Amino acid sequence: MSWLIGIAVVSTLLALLFFGRTVSCTRRGRLVRAGGSGLGGVACSGLAGASIVLLFSYFSYERLTAETTVSTIQFRALGPDRYEARMMLPDRVDRLFELRGDEWQVDARLILWKPPMTILGLEPLYRLERLSGRYSEIDREQSEVRTVHALTGELPVDLWRMARRYPVLPGVDAYYGTATYVPMADGARFDVQLTRDALIARPANDVARNAVGNWDRR
Repeated sequence: MSWLIGIAVVSTLLALLFFGRTVSCTRRGRLVRAGGSGLGGVACSGLAGASIVLLFSYFSYERLTAETTVSTIQFRALGPDRYEARMMLPDRVDRLFELRGDEWQVDARLILWKPPMTILGLEPLYRLERLSGRYSEIDREQSEVRTVHALTGELPVDLWRMARRYPVLPGVDAYYGTATYVPMADGARFDVQLTRDALIARPANDVARNAVGNWDRR
């Protein structure tokens, strides 16, 4: 995002220059020039502020260079249809969540770049959004308590939300990536892998492989 950093730096410098000129013209009694410089400073300040906010939004997402393991999740039974999910993220502190049901799913926000943005060499972006549990039986899904946990907070300005709200935004494509619901089991461990168009939950130990195998044969 060097171009966005450049815009932020240049517009900030121009804003300082305009405001300095405003002060100078005001001291000399040149109020018309002072007013024009003041308006220029306000405009450049607005551009600098918008660029900085967009930069924070951009860097709140992770870069996706290839098929990537974005998380490992291990389950511990707490009771009937109650599990503790330990979410292990690269270079971050593990997080614990309680899920109800017998299946789980993780969702992510994905941002892909299209022409003309592709000429900048930008990589796809992702951010894990939520972790949820559900009951495989529809009757229980409708009557039992469900659990959904947010994995990230909302930002004042979000590239993903902007692209979803304004689909004509040139060069940006935003959509959900969702791993198919898979079973929970005591001691089961799964690797959550992200490709450029999908989330995949892959068993990472024998307990998880046996749970998925029994689940597939139902």
